[in-house]
Formats: sequence, structure tokens, C-alpha cells
Amino acid sequence: MPRTETRLMTKSAATSASTLLVLVAGCLIAMLTFGPRASSGFFLLPMSNTYGWGRDVFGLALALQNLLWGLGSPFAGAVADRFGTVRVLCFGAVLYAAGIAMMASASTPALLQLSAGVLVGFGLSACSFNLVLAAFGKLLPERWRSLGFGAGTAAGSFGQFLFPPLATGLISQVGWQETLIVFSLVTLLVIPLSFALATRGTQGATAAANLPGQSIVGALREAFAHPSYVLLILGFFTCGFQLAFVTVHMPAYLADKGITAGIGASTLALIGLFNIIGSISAGALAGRFSRKWLLAVIYACRGIAIAVFILLPITPLSCLIFGATLGLLWLSTVPPTSGLVMLMFGTRYMAMLYGFAFFSHQVGGFLGVWLGGVLYEGTGSYSIVWWLSVALSFASAAINLPIRERPVERPALQAG
Repeated sequence: MPRTETRLMTKSAATSASTLLVLVAGCLIAMLTFGPRASSGFFLLPMSNTYGWGRDVFGLALALQNLLWGLGSPFAGAVADRFGTVRVLCFGAVLYAAGIAMMASASTPALLQLSAGVLVGFGLSACSFNLVLAAFGKLLPERWRSLGFGAGTAAGSFGQFLFPPLATGLISQVGWQETLIVFSLVTLLVIPLSFALATRGTQGATAAANLPGQSIVGALREAFAHPSYVLLILGFFTCGFQLAFVTVHMPAYLADKGITAGIGASTLALIGLFNIIGSISAGALAGRFSRKWLLAVIYACRGIAIAVFILLPITPLSCLIFGATLGLLWLSTVPPTSGLVMLMFGTRYMAMLYGFAFFSHQVGGFLGVWLGGVLYEGTGSYSIVWWLSVALSFASAAINLPIRERPVERPALQAG
């Protein structure tokens, strides 16, 4: 075999191994960071009962978590764009683990807000799947990116499938405080895994240099002056509202309806399991079809699924069917959303620009969790928030339709 051909084969094998390493490590990080926070709803009742709180106390802490997760994401993304992903992931994992551990001894609302709200929120902003997806956009070969976005999102879904039953089992066996300590230790596994995301993919060097004349400020001005980007992040608000509300309040909602904690855990687990299918499918479809139409269909289907669920009698079977249906639509918005950000603006500032889209998502999450607790305490029911979720679904479906799916025009930069 000619020496040149041998070198090419060796280089190809090394590139494939590097790509696989980035994918596996990123997916594990997404799973480990999404799993514990997806189980947070199972701590609402035991913590509230232990300390005599209303549901609005726990709801406010988790609402704060969602808001700060989103608020910190653009800044974490900007630091990762400038200095690399590894440092940000390690810092975020330490904050996240410290917040979960502090929750175990958070005997006052202020301590709960500091631990579950501030520390976990900022920790998530620096170590969760939003940074993983941005790293995939920079490190993976172009032909792998859409599928990588789907796989990274699906891995977070697997965390949601794995951790709720684990949480309920551990809470019943060893107690809710000890369960939080276990989750805190598990989160620290992100630190060694993060070093794999320092691996440079085949597109890494060129992606970082695709806009040599553009600054961070220039990128932000360009993005927020672009109507399609603004529409995209407005539509993403609904996704956060629905996901956070269901994650935190669904176990308590089902308990109010006489549904056992086991069925509640199975419902959330099914959301996670079917979200694996939905996320991977959305990633594959986003590389082949119109992303804005894909988003519109996902949001509209969510509205229909939620309306049917709350109109029919709540039974164990209806809960499981709803979990599976909602799972297909759960994080399937993420691959087309991140793909549109990359299509519009390239990969150089993707972590930061996707971070701003994710901030809108988490503002929705803040309102979903907070309104769920406040309106429940005020009315004794979650009905208003459920119907608001339905209305927001159809609003987001309409908002995404005017988006233009093409790169932003940069005449000044091209001329330079």
C-alpha cells in the first residue's frame, strides 16, 4: 500500500475516533446535568412537608433556578467562545454540585433559593447541554452536526428517563436529603468528561476563524437586528415555560388527582425515554427539511397534546400516554433551534448566541414554575397554567413561520 494512502487512512481513523470521543463525552455531560434537575419535582412535596412550606416557596426557588440558568448562559457561552469550553464546564459542575448538596440542608426559604435557585441555576448555565451543543457545532465535522445536536439533546432526555425513577427509589429507601448528596457527587463526573471537549474537530480551526473582523459586540448587534433571530428566540420562550412547569409541578399535580408517585415517576421517565426518539428524529429532520416548519409543527402538536390531556379524565393510562406523546415533542425544538442559529450566524459565536436564545427559553421556564406555584396557592388548581401553555403553543407555532432560513448578509465584512 502506498505510504500516502496509509497516512490518509490513519488520519481518517484518528478523525473518526476524535469525533466519537467528542460525541460520547458531550452526551454523557448532557445526561448527567439534565437528569438531576429533571427530578427536582420529586423533592417538592417532601421538602415542603418537612419544613411546612407552601408550594409557592419551592416553586419560587426553581423558578429562580430557571431564570439564572438562562441569564448565565450567554455569558458562559461568551467565555467558552473566547477561552474554551473545558474551563467553563468544570466551573459550572462545581457550582451545580455545591447547590445540590446545599439543598439537603436548606431549612429556610432563603437557603433554598440560594442553593436550588442561585447556585444550581448558574451552575447549569455553565455545564449543561447548551454548552455541549455549541461545542458540537465547533468540533464536529459538518455532516455530523445536525445529528450531533439531536444526539446531545437525546442524551439529556435519557437523563430525564434515568433520574426520576432513581430519585423516587432513593428517596423512599434512604431519604430525600441523602438522595441530594448522591446527585451532587454524580454531577462532579462532568469535570473529567469535559476535557474530551477540548479535542479539536476537523472544522474547529476554520470555524473559529470564519469571521476575523467581527467582535462580540458586533455579533450581538448583528443578531438582535436580525428579525428572524428575534422571532426564533421569542418562540423558544414557550418551550421553556412548558418544560419547566411540567418538570416541577407534574408530580404534585398527579398526586392531587390521586395518581401514585410511581406513576408520576413513570410519566416523567416516559417523557425522557420518548424524547430520545423525538430529539434524534428532530436532529435528522432538521438536516433535511425546513427547520422553521419543523418548529411550527412541534409547537402546534404540543398544544393539542396538552389540551387533550387536561380535558380527558386523569388516569394512570392517560398519564403514561401523555408522557410518551409529550416526550416526542419535549426537547425536539432544540436541534432545529440551534441549527437555525448556526445557519444564520456561523459557529464562531454560536455558544453566546444560542445562550441568548436559551435565556428566552429560561425566562419562560421561570414564569412556568413560578406561576404554577403562585396560581396553585391562589386558586387551588393548575388549570390556568395548563391552558396558558396551550395558548403559548399555538402562538409559537405562528411566530416561527416568518423566519428566513438563510445566512445573515454581511456586506461590510465580505468587502473587508
